[in-house]
Amino acid sequence: MRYLIHLPTIYPMPILSPSPYQPPLLQFNGHLQSIYPSIFRKVPFVYARRERLDLPDGDFVDLDWSVAKKSSNKLVIVTHGLEGDSTRHYVTGMAKIFSENGYDALGWNCRSCSGEMNRLVRFYHHGDANDLRYVIDFAINQYGYEEIVLVGFSMGGSLTFRAIAEYPEWVPTQVKSAIGFSVPCSLKGSVDALSTKGNNIYLKRFLRKLGEKIKLKAQLFPGQIDATDYDQIKTFIEFDNRYTAPLHGYDNALDFYEKASVGPLLHQINRPSLIVQAVNDPFLLPNCMPIETAEQHPTLFLEMTEKGGHCGFMVKGELHTWAEKRALAFAQSFR
Repeated sequence: MRYLIHLPTIYPMPILSPSPYQPPLLQFNGHLQSIYPSIFRKVPFVYARRERLDLPDGDFVDLDWSVAKKSSNKLVIVTHGLEGDSTRHYVTGMAKIFSENGYDALGWNCRSCSGEMNRLVRFYHHGDANDLRYVIDFAINQYGYEEIVLVGFSMGGSLTFRAIAEYPEWVPTQVKSAIGFSVPCSLKGSVDALSTKGNNIYLKRFLRKLGEKIKLKAQLFPGQIDATDYDQIKTFIEFDNRYTAPLHGYDNALDFYEKASVGPLLHQINRPSLIVQAVNDPFLLPNCMPIETAEQHPTLFLEMTEKGGHCGFMVKGELHTWAEKRALAFAQSFR
């Protein structure tokens, strides 16, 4: 399946028609479309090697590489979501489909997400794409890639678009396109969505996983981070007020949500970019859909599917998801 996409030549309105995507029959709502692949989907894919990249501030990120069978000057860089890592099914699936089509693939792990705690008291977050920019520069300068595609899921989508939108003059010519799925363009909108009663299962999981790291950090950095009564935290706002904001230089949770949201930066994108949002995504509210920005932007494409859930998009009887095929098609349209 190949999508032919052309930039508008008269006026900017690249909002794409809704796709005909249909999930497997038993995944009949957004929750099942989100949860089933997260638990049960297995992708037969193994990275060839891991490389540790030391960062300018003394911390590190771990890079997992897959090299195409033939020497390639093309690379896809895939960024995972909140508390994900390079082994998540949506990362390995994306790496696999690009590898099958002549690209090298890099699944990188945000600080603290590779199985080893990072060195500094700080973590990673939606509003800091400096590490991704450093990874992109490293891939170009160290390995000479001439064509790079960026793909991100959920928080990884936020980082992907922030990397190219925050400082558009920085973006290397080698970066040809950027693609994001299930992107919380408004962090407050996503937090509000996850705070609804029906989404408690996701909220509890995130707070549990984040709590494990907070408790370990409290042991490593006594006096700088405190895990006392962590289990009393029941909402993202409580967590972000207590940890995310002060650890990363924000006044409070609301200040973090406002300044770390990628939505207000999207108009600065200067590369062909595709945002795909499922209308039934339980993690997103309507204010996460950047319709007005896409209507006025010459290279930002927005595609809203009726179904798909959050980072789901499975296809009955097929190894690759609709999202993986969609990303490859978009990237090949802008080589």
